[in-house]
Amino acid sequence: MSEEKGNYTGSCLCGQVQYQVSEFLPVIAHCHCTMCQKFHGAAFSTFAEVEKEHLHWLSGQEHLTSYRAENGSIRQFCNCCGASMAFISRYNEEASTVEIAIATLDSGAPLTPDAHIFTRSQVPWITLCDDLPRFSGFRTPIPADEDHS
Repeated sequence: MSEEKGNYTGSCLCGQVQYQVSEFLPVIAHCHCTMCQKFHGAAFSTFAEVEKEHLHWLSGQEHLTSYRAENGSIRQFCNCCGASMAFISRYNEEASTVEIAIATLDSGAPLTPDAHIFTRSQVPWITLCDDLPRFSGFRTPIPADEDHS
């Protein structure tokens, strides 16, 4: 997938937090790590990577609450409705990117996930039926001391 450009809007469940993305990077993955499972209350989460300069919070930024995990990653959510909005790992901080939970998009951006990551933590009650590449951990080189699962 190439970079997708446009003005795509998204919001949390209650609508207090709204954002706009002008360009997505071609990095969209289903993450099966245990942190994503716990944070989303689901078998996996799906995130799209965005350069920080292409993400604009339109309203409700004061409702974004950050949770910093032991591994240093930051998860942002709306403190009104609890919706998961964004994820920032140390890799993202170094790369000046943020990962947006694409289920929060208000309309269909032309985004297609291209991988399953952290499949070593995949829950046993789901079967993956697609042909996407699968990685037991990250697919991007990151510091060895950052454990995401």
